[in-house]
Amino acid sequence: MDIGGRSTALVMTVSLAGWASAGLAADVSFSEEQAQKGRAAYNRHCSECHGVRLEGEHLAPPLVGGRFDMTWRDKSAGVLAFHLRRMPPDPRAGTLGDEVYAHILAYILKSNDFAAGAALPTAVADLDDLAIPRLEGADYDPDAPEVAAEQSDRLAKMSAVTEAMLRDPAPEDWLHTQASYNAQTFSRLGKIDKQNVGNLAIAWRQPLRAGVSMPMPIVHDGIMFLHSFPDTVLALDATNGDILWRHQYEPSGTSSQKMGLALSGDKVLVPTSDLHVLALHARTGALIWDHTIRREADTAAVRGGYNLRSAPLVVGNKVIQGVAASFVPKGGFLVAIDLESGEEVWRFHTIARPGSPGGESWNDVPLEGRSGGSIWHTGSYDPELNLVFYGTAPTYDTGPLVTAVDKPGTSSEALYTNSTVAINPDTGELVWHYQHMANDQWDLDWVFERQIIDLPWKGETRRVVLNVGKVAIAEALDAKTGRYLFSVDAGIQNVIADIDPETGEKTFDMALWPGPGKEFDVCPSAFGARSWPPTSYSPATQMLYLPLTESCMHMGKEGGRLLTSGLGISGATHPESADGKIGRLQAIDLAGGKAAWVVELEGAISTGALATAGGIVFAGDTAPSLKAFDDASGEILWNAPLDDNPSSSVISYSVDGMQYVAIVVGVDNFHIGALGRTPGRGLFAGGGGNDGPPKGGAAVWVFSL
Repeated sequence: MDIGGRSTALVMTVSLAGWASAGLAADVSFSEEQAQKGRAAYNRHCSECHGVRLEGEHLAPPLVGGRFDMTWRDKSAGVLAFHLRRMPPDPRAGTLGDEVYAHILAYILKSNDFAAGAALPTAVADLDDLAIPRLEGADYDPDAPEVAAEQSDRLAKMSAVTEAMLRDPAPEDWLHTQASYNAQTFSRLGKIDKQNVGNLAIAWRQPLRAGVSMPMPIVHDGIMFLHSFPDTVLALDATNGDILWRHQYEPSGTSSQKMGLALSGDKVLVPTSDLHVLALHARTGALIWDHTIRREADTAAVRGGYNLRSAPLVVGNKVIQGVAASFVPKGGFLVAIDLESGEEVWRFHTIARPGSPGGESWNDVPLEGRSGGSIWHTGSYDPELNLVFYGTAPTYDTGPLVTAVDKPGTSSEALYTNSTVAINPDTGELVWHYQHMANDQWDLDWVFERQIIDLPWKGETRRVVLNVGKVAIAEALDAKTGRYLFSVDAGIQNVIADIDPETGEKTFDMALWPGPGKEFDVCPSAFGARSWPPTSYSPATQMLYLPLTESCMHMGKEGGRLLTSGLGISGATHPESADGKIGRLQAIDLAGGKAAWVVELEGAISTGALATAGGIVFAGDTAPSLKAFDDASGEILWNAPLDDNPSSSVISYSVDGMQYVAIVVGVDNFHIGALGRTPGRGLFAGGGGNDGPPKGGAAVWVFSL
């Protein structure tokens, strides 16, 4: 299919694991007349890219044979119809219309030896319940390596990732899960800009196995690395999605949700579901070393146990990994592992020990009764200060902290929960800490990314560490000292009644404090106004871009017992979502210390935001779609429908001068579940998600001009 003299095509590959045809009403059928008309339409509009015999050419995949079987069998006919409409026809034809697309679909089915029968419906909605049946006994592997000679050459020529590269990544690469050590999630690529973003089209689409995870890709020298389900690491050709190698790890137990990987030298650093960190060879996927993280407590009878959710952070010769321990006695911690030997170097505990600084802040609870302080977001690193910055989560065992004990020198702040901790990466020593929210009785984490930003403040440029908690308050600290600077509230929360302008100390609305027989609504919900997906900062606009959800929860005698304060949690509607819009992209003017523009959406934003040098902010929502916004005004400049909910960060990279935008869709995780994709799921009331099962399945989508 030709656009403006260039041949373009949609690479269509879909995992069979996404949707079983057994749950659909009937098998698809078509009439002989439809197939004959479809042949003529295909030859006119499609054969230039996909071949006169549907055999595929260049990046355009075959529409017959094994590729068709792997891609479309065991799927809804509506999914195939959706993708047919994404393939651009000859511009001279204009819009083809539903009837012509139905004819082309009928011809493709006939070419794959389907027998003619009853006529095929023309409306996409009528195709959703019709199955493209699976071949008897067929078994397809969606992520089996398939390496051509030129791809082997690309792997062989991939350079080692040096310390200098990690400190100052090339714009073409995406070397950290949030682009760079400063965690700004900003792309310095600008070929895609406000004038041409409307011309973005699908470049390739590669299936993934369905499961629970939150994969955030990283890219180096045209190779994309992805942590997929179940405990699978993939290396893909970033220009076409072909899988170059796969490393399959077999954990002891089930595969858990993880966010990403790290690169250093010739190594890919991989957290596993059973508390291991692996080093794989970047060119082959071969195992170099396997480190088992020593447990602090027996977790056999502990809910959730330990988890490695975040990507590792490589600083010098250390691999720093956060450990989540939401219900585990003695809580979470950070470990540093020697990059070459795979041996532990140091460990920092996020729950203060009795007798140590902060140790008397747990309301006289013994160490074995303290839990939480999980670290489940990747840290950031300032090479000039030689400090790494991490955020910590609260505790779920809130009951012992509700009422303060009368003991001199004892408080109930629960350090170092809901804090920023600044740590010397060489020694693991705590240099400073700042607690954003003491004694959190609502599970409103401040655990997320710590962005390092140079900002004007009171007449001088200050290096700040910025973070945004679940309550959608952006808070800035001096990066060197941890001194509180300022806060900006996006206006979604109702828990914090006041913030001291000098210290940042929070005053809570005590009507929302737990107590016997109390009933009240808390905004946001425990899933947060913002959650796993990262925020983005643009140095060009000095604005922070927040993907937010308007959510609330009811705390009282009914509902789930997430916390131990005695109150249950159930859904509640946010006062500002009465218009049916629960999604919000919020811009914060950090230089001015105030909220800027906001765009409200019916679907919740389910990805991180990505600001670029082209003046674009990308974000995906549960429409489902990927959208491009003007970074200065919030105007929607481009909207690409997707076949499943986007479920990770948006990234951008470049290969051979071509800029790409990539996103993962169709992967389940806590964040997607919270948005209520399926009936009965999610913590809050209201809409925002798609009813019914996912359609397209887990996949990487990549767009280019």
